[in-house]
Amino acid sequence: MGKTVKDQLGHVVEQKSLKTPPPAVILVNPQLGQNIGGSVRAMLNFGLTELRLVAPRDGWPNPDADSMAAGALPVLENAKVYETTAEAVADLSFVMAATARRRELEVPVIGTNYAGAQFKQWQADGYKTGVLFGPEKSGLRNEDVLLADSILTYPINPAFQSLNLAQAVGVFSYIWASAEGGTPPPVFSESISTPAKREDLVRMFEHFEDELDKAGYFYPPEKKSLMLQNIRAPFVRAKMTEQEVRTMRGMIKALAIGRGTARK
Repeated sequence: MGKTVKDQLGHVVEQKSLKTPPPAVILVNPQLGQNIGGSVRAMLNFGLTELRLVAPRDGWPNPDADSMAAGALPVLENAKVYETTAEAVADLSFVMAATARRRELEVPVIGTNYAGAQFKQWQADGYKTGVLFGPEKSGLRNEDVLLADSILTYPINPAFQSLNLAQAVGVFSYIWASAEGGTPPPVFSESISTPAKREDLVRMFEHFEDELDKAGYFYPPEKKSLMLQNIRAPFVRAKMTEQEVRTMRGMIKALAIGRGTARK
């Protein structure tokens, strides 16, 4: 039998006393197997071991990833594959999207100086987290970015923005590993209930949007995509708790019952 992820990490894993795992690295529609292999190699160098893949272009498993993974094969072998980004982040409480600033989206932007410390604070507080990376050619779609609490931007040279996917993952892995002190204050105090997982938020979005659709809100039809973005962004930005999501869904249901369109 091959070595396990724990064997590969050795004392690095043993030194981690936190029960909550480090952030998951989520590659959305990755194209080249070599880049996936290079990504896990960079991850394991800095102690990240959870890889999630969303609909890889060339399917999975991909033999091209194995050769680039080198000694990080255990991370590759334990990768989880999902059909959609929403499914890949469903169990996470906090998510960042590594992408360029989207001026058309009202999503907060965080720089590399603070991102690692924020992830470490979330981990210390017991929350499962993840970071999204888009496909090599097109990057993350707006609907993927809207599942994130914030956009993580790198100080890339504007005259030469050509960072390889594996390199981008490597930069984040270093950012996370090197952030030991100066952590920001917790987003949620102990008196506030647990942050809602992405799965709960997505279900709330779908519930709300379904009722709006029944009410004829999405008009004209060609603007529906933009309208959906504008609806979701403030809810993600609000960092809603589980209780707030339940309350919101109860309100949506009550309004739907009032006009006789509630789901059975």
